[in-house]
Amino acid sequence: MPDFASSLSALTGESTLLYQEIARNVERTKGIKTINFGIGQPDLPTPSRIREGAKSALDQGYTSYTPALGIDELRSKVAEFLSQRYGDRILKEEVAITPGAKTALFLGFLLYINPGDEVILFDPSFYSYAEIVKLLGGKPIYVPLRFDETQGFRFDIEDVSKKITSKTKMIVYNNPHNPTGMNFDRKLTDELYNLSSEKKILLLSDEIYDHFVYDSGFKSVLSESGWRDNVFYVNGFSKTFSMTGWRLGIVVAKKDVINKIGVLASNIYTCPTSFAQRGALHAFETMDEVRSMIETFRRRRDAMYSEVKKIKDIKVYRSSGAFYMFPDFSEILRKSGLDSKSLAIRLIEDGGVVTIPGEVFPQEVGKRFLRLSFALSEEKIKEGVARMKAVLEKLADEKEKR
Repeated sequence: MPDFASSLSALTGESTLLYQEIARNVERTKGIKTINFGIGQPDLPTPSRIREGAKSALDQGYTSYTPALGIDELRSKVAEFLSQRYGDRILKEEVAITPGAKTALFLGFLLYINPGDEVILFDPSFYSYAEIVKLLGGKPIYVPLRFDETQGFRFDIEDVSKKITSKTKMIVYNNPHNPTGMNFDRKLTDELYNLSSEKKILLLSDEIYDHFVYDSGFKSVLSESGWRDNVFYVNGFSKTFSMTGWRLGIVVAKKDVINKIGVLASNIYTCPTSFAQRGALHAFETMDEVRSMIETFRRRRDAMYSEVKKIKDIKVYRSSGAFYMFPDFSEILRKSGLDSKSLAIRLIEDGGVVTIPGEVFPQEVGKRFLRLSFALSEEKIKEGVARMKAVLEKLADEKEKR
């Protein structure tokens, strides 16, 4: 067989799925029923109106190719919904439907990144950003987030500005933020948008968790009057409508960018899945169910924060967005002599609790943290944190006996 493409050598291949596989192995070999704080999807079913819409499409034989950019009806629905939410008149021609938000992200990088281009990312950040940039021959440049127990995670716009060079092509902004669970405030969003606009740098804004906001308002970059000049907006149906397996993403950008996406789409995946799009036409009829889900997640957030806060040597911020908590385990790591990956594996093997080590989310900052998802019942949250506490206490006892 010939050698693989040299660009693949830059990829780590590690993701949150690795720890799910370790958990499955523990369940098989030890008979332990794991509690999964690693999961990155809502545990509630897709609303029935969406499911019935897809089933009806299948029954009608709606199984052929669709336009590469998605069916006009769904593009129009998305444009209308976002226009009403953010106060700008977004056109159908400024919307593309993709097979998942990850594909939307990949298309954004593929459209703009040449070998040697620099892309500014926050540290920590969703692991796929850096992987795609490296695959395309670009260079990730990291701006560290600062952590405080009361304020959460923040960045300084001056730190971002200092990272900009003549090679900077793009800034990636994920808000609300994975893995920290931070909903960055309006001031930070404005500052980042203004900086990218002033420097004529593309701002790729990943707003997949935009409805999972708990304590304060959320500002989308689509609220900025000049967004068409330098914004590539990504969202999707997966989180808000509990449709992760349906694989439907959204891009919003100016018309000529969307037309380029159409060219890429027709050459890469042809089109999004036909009957999934027909189901998604009914998604915006389910906002009452979405709001109810968000309230459920708010209670789960509060339950997890309350329980984790009780564990000695952990610093934790009560997440303001998404459905993740990102506690600081640095004192536990120091005392145990473990790194975050080893601790995460120990929690699975000894306690049946799945967490995601922060170093999965590059580059340096996350090494002190573990990501905990609260996309599961309050009962399981309480049991899972109790199990985690027991493993940590056992680690402390082992250390004292050495």
